[in-house]
Amino acid sequence: MPRTQQLLDDLAGDTHFGVLIMAQLDAVPETLQLIVAAAEEVPGQPALVDRRRYVVRAIGVAEHNLSLGLFGSIRILDEHPLLLAYNSDPAGLFFRGTPDDTSALFIDLMQAYASAFGPWRHPPQYLNTSKPLLSLLQGGGDLLGQMPLPLAHTLAPVLESHGLETRILSEAQSDDEHGRSRKRKVLLLDESYVIAFDFSVEFLGKA
Repeated sequence: MPRTQQLLDDLAGDTHFGVLIMAQLDAVPETLQLIVAAAEEVPGQPALVDRRRYVVRAIGVAEHNLSLGLFGSIRILDEHPLLLAYNSDPAGLFFRGTPDDTSALFIDLMQAYASAFGPWRHPPQYLNTSKPLLSLLQGGGDLLGQMPLPLAHTLAPVLESHGLETRILSEAQSDDEHGRSRKRKVLLLDESYVIAFDFSVEFLGKA
């Protein structure tokens, strides 16, 4: 069985847990090494029983936010709100006009932003911070923000529903200088995450 699938299977189930024991930079640039233990809750045992340990290497790390300790689930995904900034084209969202109710527009924009990112990204990330958002919306027209294209497509209809004109300017994301895709994946350990080009999993010691 491939090591990645073995790790995912070891942490599946209500009595199975993972423990992020260590996270450190690897000898290879932009590579992060995680030591993960797969443990099980066994009736009659006072503590979790250690089943197997793994070395997870994140290759080409772009971003991470990790907390050592116990976690309940692990996933490796190609699509996730955290990946919008890496796997989508960048865009600028412009508007023109003044809403009748700026406060209502502000609330609607925040709700739409939350629907796109959930708990993973928070305003004012991707929004124009040259002035407070309420002042920006009352100014008659400006750049709302530089953002991933899907977020622009989410926010533009909100602006239009309040009578504003919108314009989205985007640029297609190109491959890197070696012709490789810039697409990333995300490794999720509950709320902890690592965004990287790819991940490899090996047993630590004997399986």
